[in-house]
Amino acid sequence: MESTRLQAGDLEIRPGDFTVLAQGKLLPLTARELQLLTALVERKDRIVSRAELYTVVWGEPYRKSDRSVDVYVGKLRQKLAEALPGQNLIHTHFGFGYRFTSFSQGGDTAVTDFRGADESVTPT
Repeated sequence: MESTRLQAGDLEIRPGDFTVLAQGKLLPLTARELQLLTALVERKDRIVSRAELYTVVWGEPYRKSDRSVDVYVGKLRQKLAEALPGQNLIHTHFGFGYRFTSFSQGGDTAVTDFRGADESVTPT
């Protein structure tokens, strides 16, 4: 029985085998990082709320004070940046959540702030 494979640009995710390949090379991730990456890729190009990610990955209702999603997104970004330099795949949308794109948007991680004016900013 062949496991499901997800392809997103230079990433190949094999959730059933607990394997992620970045440009054909093994990308070591923890089980939680793999679950988070899989959830984001399955919702590619869509803004996904922290609450939805928490419910899907942790399997329980989201508590606003819990920063687990943010912490794991940070770890995942770091590993992806090392494996795929110059490709910013996970984008923050303040007030909403995160969006995975399978193409590079250059430079720093894109951040969109929806709390006030609708403009993109780059974290310093």
